[in-house]
Amino acid sequence: MRRPFYRFTEEEESGIDMTPMLDIVFILLIFFVVTASFVKETGIEINRPQASTATPRETANIKIAIDANDNIWLDKRKVDERSVKALLERMHIENPQGTLIIQADRSSTNDKLVRVMDAARDAGISSISIAAEDQ
Repeated sequence: MRRPFYRFTEEEESGIDMTPMLDIVFILLIFFVVTASFVKETGIEINRPQASTATPRETANIKIAIDANDNIWLDKRKVDERSVKALLERMHIENPQGTLIIQADRSSTNDKLVRVMDAARDAGISSISIAAEDQ
């Protein structure tokens, strides 16, 4: 007489297998993390100039800062002026609809601000804003 290879009992048949549902939840989690747009911070505190017409802008994907000593900061690290265009091109390729906000300290020079704006336009970024504090 042959024995069956495996016998089902009533307890095993009535159980619900949660593995497929957990797989779907983890796949959705990975999907949302990968497709999320992360805001890049500059990494330093800037003393922004005041403007009576300043308006808040919520959707800025690229932020670059110029401190009082005319040093340029991007992604919490100090960058050389010659590499700004290449870094902005890379960030613009990653997010073509991204906007740029330049956070220039009120003690920084206009020359450095204009150079960063030129590098951004050369990189293909057309939406550029300068950060200011509301009075």
